[in-house]
Amino acid sequence: MTDDPVIEATGLGVRYARRRGWALRDCSFRLPAHSVCALVGPNGAGKSTLLALAAGLLRPTEGTIGAPPREETAYVGQDKPLYPQLTVDETLRMGRELNPGRWDAQSAERIVGEGGLDGSARIRSLSGGQRTRVALALALGKRPSLLLLDEPMADLDPLARHRLMGALMADAADHGTSVVMSSHIVAELENVCDHLLLVDGGRIRLSGPVDDIVAAHRLVTGPAAAVDDLASHTVVESRTSGRLLTALARPHGPLDAGTWQTAHPSLEELLLAHLRSPGAPALTIGPRTAEAVRA
Repeated sequence: MTDDPVIEATGLGVRYARRRGWALRDCSFRLPAHSVCALVGPNGAGKSTLLALAAGLLRPTEGTIGAPPREETAYVGQDKPLYPQLTVDETLRMGRELNPGRWDAQSAERIVGEGGLDGSARIRSLSGGQRTRVALALALGKRPSLLLLDEPMADLDPLARHRLMGALMADAADHGTSVVMSSHIVAELENVCDHLLLVDGGRIRLSGPVDDIVAAHRLVTGPAAAVDDLASHTVVESRTSGRLLTALARPHGPLDAGTWQTAHPSLEELLLAHLRSPGAPALTIGPRTAEAVRA
C-alpha cells in the first residue's frame, strides 16, 4: 500500500428523493491506493450507494468524493447487466472495442476459460454464476486502477467462489489494482482484504487497516462485579451471564491481568459486536500513522 488515496471522501451524503432520510450522511474516509478493501454492513446500510458514488454513477447530495475517472474504474453491480442476445465472445469483443488501448484480452479470456464457458453461448442461456464470470471478465479486461465489486459472487457455489476470488486477488496483486468489495461472507473477506470500511445506518462506523482495527480491540472476560474497572475504556458491547462479564472493548491503557482475561477478537466477532451496538463510538485509523481517532 501507499499513502496516496485511491478514494477520498469528505462529509459525503446522499439523499434519495423517493425515500425519507439519508442513504449516506457525513461519511469521511481515505482508502489508500493498491489496497483491497472490505466494505461491510447490513442490508440497506448504504454500501451499494457508496460504490455507485465511487464509480461516478451517482452525484452526492452533500460533501465530496474523489476517485479515478470512469475510464480507469470498473464496477460490477449486484444485477450484473449484460446484453442477453450477445454471445460470450461477442461480449468480450464489445469490451475490447469500448476500451481501446486498455483492453487486456488475456485476463478476460482466462476468467471466462477457467469457468469452462462456451464462447458461442448467448448470455441469456448462462446460469447466474456463469454471467458473474463474464461480468468479472469484462471488469478485469478493462485493466482498471480501481475495481468496485458489489456482492460479486453471491450466486456462485463455495468452490467456484473460492477459486474465482483467488484469481481476482492474484490479478489485482500482479497489476497493483485497488479493490473495494462488499460481501456478507466475513470469513471470505478476512483472508484477502487489508482495509476495512464498516457502514451502518448510512455512516462510517469503522475505517482503517484490518490488522490495526483488530489490534485496537480486546475480548475481555472477568467478574461482573468489576464492571466499573472498564469505565475508562471504550466498551463496544458487554454481556453478563451470572457473575461473568464478557465485553468487546478498546482499552485506553492496561487492564488488570489479575481481574481480566483478554484476547484479540476475530474480524467476525468484532464486526458483529459493532453491528449489535449501533451507539458505540466510531473508529477511524489512518493508513499513514495508524493513529486511532475516536469519533
